Amino acid sequence: MISEDLAQRVQELLDRHPPASTETREFLGAQYDAGLAWVHLPVGFGGLGLPRAAQEKVDLELAAAGAPVGGTPKNYIGMGMAAPTIAAFGTDEQKRKFLRPLFTGEQIYCQLFSEPGAGSDLAAAATRAVRDGDEWIVNGQKVWTSQAQHAHMAILVARTDPTVPKHLGLTYFLCDVTQPGVEIRPLRQITGEAEFNEVFLTDARVPDANRLGPVGGGWRVATTTLNNERVAIGTRAGVPREGGHIGKVTGAWRDRPGLRNPAMHDELMRLWVAAEVFRLSGERLRQQAVAGQPGPEGAGMKVMFAELAQAISGFEVELHGEHGLRYDDWTLRRPEVVDLTGRGPGYRYLRARGNSIEGGTSEILRNTVSERVLGLPGEHRVDKDVAWKDIPR
Repeated sequence: MISEDLAQRVQELLDRHPPASTETREFLGAQYDAGLAWVHLPVGFGGLGLPRAAQEKVDLELAAAGAPVGGTPKNYIGMGMAAPTIAAFGTDEQKRKFLRPLFTGEQIYCQLFSEPGAGSDLAAAATRAVRDGDEWIVNGQKVWTSQAQHAHMAILVARTDPTVPKHLGLTYFLCDVTQPGVEIRPLRQITGEAEFNEVFLTDARVPDANRLGPVGGGWRVATTTLNNERVAIGTRAGVPREGGHIGKVTGAWRDRPGLRNPAMHDELMRLWVAAEVFRLSGERLRQQAVAGQPGPEGAGMKVMFAELAQAISGFEVELHGEHGLRYDDWTLRRPEVVDLTGRGPGYRYLRARGNSIEGGTSEILRNTVSERVLGLPGEHRVDKDVAWKDIPR
């Protein structure tokens, strides 16, 4: 049950700003000002200093009243990755400046982490940021950047000291991607869509006031971002039983008896059970995460999500026979929101190939699970104590 005081705050918000007649940005701004955006944050930063668990109850009450979702659908990177990182490492001034427009959707975020030569090894990033008074001048190239075509801001990891080992020379920034010197180009995928982008930074400027954490402390800050990203991808909050990929398959199985055969029945049951175990495990992890910052366990959920999506989409193609292979929609699209389970079986099969790459490759995440969750010996890393500038590339 939601507390009486919190319930009263929610009701006052709904009475003063009826969702049906209030513009989305205005409602979300009022929600933030009422401390109902992230109730665990301090008063004045969208919160009330309450336990994290209270947020889910607030969200349920608002959803039942038809209220818009914080951040708007386009800002899933801002809400799932930038916001918790700003909350964890930002100064009061940074929280005051960035959190409200992020929540209202006034500022859409993208992520400038991966690079052509450092996709699976973020610590090897080569994009350089050089101090120039109260600003940093940034040069480099980033890749696989979702939502960059819509973004106003980016979370950026850049190398500020090439003379120290790679993990120690990184710094984390909040970068304006609408400025001159930032070029965004679409990357066409196997589906024909261009969800992702490559981003070129040429003498782009970032105020030092937009630096999160200390100079050279970017790896720790980025780890917080990545842990939140993997939990967000792996847990999929609010997905019901038979939601997502498995729901598409079970729906076809029930509606089209002619597709069935005994061998496929056994495989479908195995996938259904695996999907339900994954859903319940994700719910458990999500509930644990409300007690504090997400840990490395999210890496395991992200690996499971990718494997399951690829297995289920492959089964779906087989289930539909020759029709499952049909895919003729190669139109270059720039989707507003990515729907991993949208369109037909052919699309879902092709799109699922990327699930084991985006958000951290499955190979790297298995290392994270083995070392940071299971406590197994780490892989031998010959470059661990070598200055970044001395590592062959």
